[in-house]
Amino acid sequence: MSIATSGLHHVTAIAGDPQRNADFYLRALGLRLVKTTANFDDPGTYHLYYGDAAGRPGSLITFFPRPDAESGRHGTGQATCTAFSVPEGSIGWWRRHLAEQGIESEPVQERDGEEVLGLRDPDGLRLELVAHPQPDPREPWDGLVPAEHAVRGLHSVALSVTEEDATAEMLRGLGIDFTAQQGERLRFAAGDGGPGTLVDVVVAPREPEGLVAAGTVHHVAWRAPDEAAQLAWREELVGGGVDVTEIRDRQYFRSIYFREPGGTLLEIATDEPGFTADEPLLELGRALKLPPWLEPDREQIRRALPRLDLPAENNPGA
Repeated sequence: MSIATSGLHHVTAIAGDPQRNADFYLRALGLRLVKTTANFDDPGTYHLYYGDAAGRPGSLITFFPRPDAESGRHGTGQATCTAFSVPEGSIGWWRRHLAEQGIESEPVQERDGEEVLGLRDPDGLRLELVAHPQPDPREPWDGLVPAEHAVRGLHSVALSVTEEDATAEMLRGLGIDFTAQQGERLRFAAGDGGPGTLVDVVVAPREPEGLVAAGTVHHVAWRAPDEAAQLAWREELVGGGVDVTEIRDRQYFRSIYFREPGGTLLEIATDEPGFTADEPLLELGRALKLPPWLEPDREQIRRALPRLDLPAENNPGA
């Protein structure tokens, strides 16, 4: 393809209780809630966005929290791990911090020259904190985790597949190139190849097929700089025989969706216009924001959504 992504835009997963979800990502991981809105396709459900101070592309993990959601199953055909970038030398601090929060973590691993600490969120979503040996220049959110240890943004995602060839071919077509292999794990990188640009393809032919529900990833989004690039990208994908959705207005970016051959749902999302499109930077996440087509139903939607209590640190100007 003539267009190549610069890296990850966001990861979206399904959760259970929204307050439990917010408590974990705000208090334990130290991210900022940058947008409180509804799932545009299911307005009776929240869509919660967590990221850095401004919710910049590449910092974001988002959730559809459904209190009555059944538990999912990790397996092939889905993204089975989401990793965040933390500063070199921070893994020991994170082990102690998580233990103080009552959160179990796995033994520290070394992978591709990086320190990796595995854990799960309250719904069982697989996460990793990865300390890259080179500095990550992205500015952290200085909230409930000290800035010197705080998450810098997404590091990578892992896709589990039964066979890698077709998935690898599509990734290369998106400008995400093979860089290394460790056993059955193949690493691909977009853009400059640093944290926030990486995807690992894990070949697991004996694993069961995954079931997308609570505690699993719904989709992985890659960056497009603007709508013109996204449209050109869509035309190339369709021309190559890929089943792609129409462009959808997500208010804070525009999106198209399609599946890679291994089964994972992918999205291409624009960097523009961003999360300050409908509220000031200092007030991000504080109020329920809805797109114009849902505003007539605001009161009905508000009544259907449970109350969220957020720490004061989420809004420094509050």
